[in-house]
Amino acid sequence: MDFNDTPEEAAYRAQVRTWLEANAPKRATGDDLEGGGDSMAASKAWQARKAAAGYAQITWPKEWGGQGGNPIQQVIFNQEEAKHPIPPNPFQIGLGMCVPTVATFADDDTKARFVGPALRGEEIWCQLFSEPSGGSDVAASRTRAVRAPDGSGDWLISGQKVWTTGAQFSDFGIVICRTNPDAPKHKGLTMFWVDMHDPGIEVKPIHQMSGGSGFNEVFFTDVRVKDSQRLGAIDDGWKVSLVTLMNERLAVGGASGAGWAQFMEAARNLPGLDGAPALKDQALREKLADWYVQAEGLKHTRNRTMTALSRGQTPGPESSIGKIISAVQMQELAHAAVEMLDQYGIINDPALAPLHGAFQSSLMFAPGLRIAGGTDEILKNIIAERVLGLPGDIRVDKDVPFKDMPTGR
Repeated sequence: MDFNDTPEEAAYRAQVRTWLEANAPKRATGDDLEGGGDSMAASKAWQARKAAAGYAQITWPKEWGGQGGNPIQQVIFNQEEAKHPIPPNPFQIGLGMCVPTVATFADDDTKARFVGPALRGEEIWCQLFSEPSGGSDVAASRTRAVRAPDGSGDWLISGQKVWTTGAQFSDFGIVICRTNPDAPKHKGLTMFWVDMHDPGIEVKPIHQMSGGSGFNEVFFTDVRVKDSQRLGAIDDGWKVSLVTLMNERLAVGGASGAGWAQFMEAARNLPGLDGAPALKDQALREKLADWYVQAEGLKHTRNRTMTALSRGQTPGPESSIGKIISAVQMQELAHAAVEMLDQYGIINDPALAPLHGAFQSSLMFAPGLRIAGGTDEILKNIIAERVLGLPGDIRVDKDVPFKDMPTGR
């Protein structure tokens, strides 16, 4: 593992720092994107500025508006950008998951139509995979796409998706649909891109226990799409969805929010049961030591990935581990912190709660992080089977036609 920049990387970092110091916002604009307004306008303006300088998607080819750079350059930019009060990023799902899928499977006209506007922040995308009866099993999708009866070759999509992040302000989306119920569940799917402003699409925000409404239910009622909106071959949508899913699990691989360092700061200043600082409590110190070791392990695992990228290598399977560890740690740490805060733990007002309510927000957000991008159980299966080489789960439905499965009815 190499912790240092190469001379070329150091030069690129200096270039990025100079550009960010001259162009990055000087003050934060808030993080409320759910209602649009100033935060959304600031996000779009910052995205457009990055795109004009080639920093929006550094690894994308120059003809798409990128730099044709390597992954470590993108890592360097992200590290330096994080030091500035940048606005929230509603483009992550589109640029990290949806548009790469479109660019991989769509025709040249479609790519030319969508890549540039998405890169410049003019259009926002969402990913329509999860369903009420499917959970993390994308292949259990029941949303149907059937040929229009008028012989036009168009498709009609009907069904429901759920937990769709950002659907309420998205312009387009990619959706996985059941097109062949006579085939096993992994072999009868097809993916399409859709216009989220279509009158047959209804978006209903879900009120979350954190107080936000970032997730949505999305209902499709005979939404007509052209066959040219299909991504990949008919009934081969599972192969297409894997491209999106692998990008998704990288994108949600780490936790945000208050960490062990913030916990330690609070423990120094808050009294424990006997009136001494909470940090003097031996049991609490043991927990802090565990969280510190986990945090350092995650940091150095990411450093291993960065070293591989720096050397032009493909990172190993260690990147699959990050979300399981960080999401569980985030939940445990936030729960312990709220208990430590005693009566202040019930206050969820950022203006009144210690550390502006960071622990309370983490406690409410952590359960969702353990579901998004694949549940803990799904990811543990992936690590067990594909990383450790353990025997796979028994899958009795593997060759059963979807229509003959309880979830397919």
